[in-house]
Amino acid sequence: MTSAVAVIGLGAMGLPMATRLAERFEVRGFDIAEARVALASEQGVTPAASAAEAVAGAQAVLVAVRTGAQLNDLLFGETGLAPHLADGAVVILTSTVGTDGIGEIADRLAGHGAQLVDAPLSGGPVRAGEGDLLIVVGAAPSALEVARPVLEQLASTLSIVGDKPGDGQALKTVNQLLCGVHIAAAAEALALADALGLDREKTLEALTAGAANSFMLGNRGPRSLQAYDEEGAEVLSRLDIFVKDLGIVGNAARAAHLSTPVAGAAEQLFLLGEAQGLGALDDSAVIRVIAPERLS
Repeated sequence: MTSAVAVIGLGAMGLPMATRLAERFEVRGFDIAEARVALASEQGVTPAASAAEAVAGAQAVLVAVRTGAQLNDLLFGETGLAPHLADGAVVILTSTVGTDGIGEIADRLAGHGAQLVDAPLSGGPVRAGEGDLLIVVGAAPSALEVARPVLEQLASTLSIVGDKPGDGQALKTVNQLLCGVHIAAAAEALALADALGLDREKTLEALTAGAANSFMLGNRGPRSLQAYDEEGAEVLSRLDIFVKDLGIVGNAARAAHLSTPVAGAAEQLFLLGEAQGLGALDDSAVIRVIAPERLS
């Protein structure tokens, strides 16, 4: 029975996940930013003075990092968590970091009596707080048994895609290929509508009602229309996240000797956006790479 959960990383996704989990479990949270720890404390999460304190005795440790290098450092660096993990604990990796090195990390954790649950997720902060995420999981059955109550508290769709760490990252890589391409295609379509003098809101309404619709068009389309406003769209998913994720897609495709030209074109748009200083904006701001200024 999983009762104590540690959440390491209380950023845009970590904080709403921690507060969602606190509705059911005893949750201890840590982040290097004290302000995030304070916010978590206000929402039912027990603050920890260090990551080691947070994981002490926890059956499940949920980590939200950005890269595989950060994961390695978090677990095995100079102040790494691995020696402080409870015997039999599971480390739930919620981030998209790619498949490289995941097997080795799982093996090193096993040496500390812990298991890795590879569980990258999709959905954004609002859905995280509502328990409405899509989570794809690669994990040994024994690890999944411990992690499942935590994952079910966060997910409306929980897809077990394999029985080893790395399987979840593989499927999430495929997912991010489609997401990145769809965001770029939606931006391109709306920029073209603008260039043709069409009403942007009516165009979006028509497109989302027909065969051209996609989740990303419906979700990012309204935010694309806000991208030119002085304050821009609310940042729900940073543009530079897709620089990272489509880089993972490209690396995986090259390793598999597979051509992915459409994903490569989308990656270039996000890279250009980052180079133009748009990296911290919502990813819908990629429309400003295609059309730097509103045309109508």
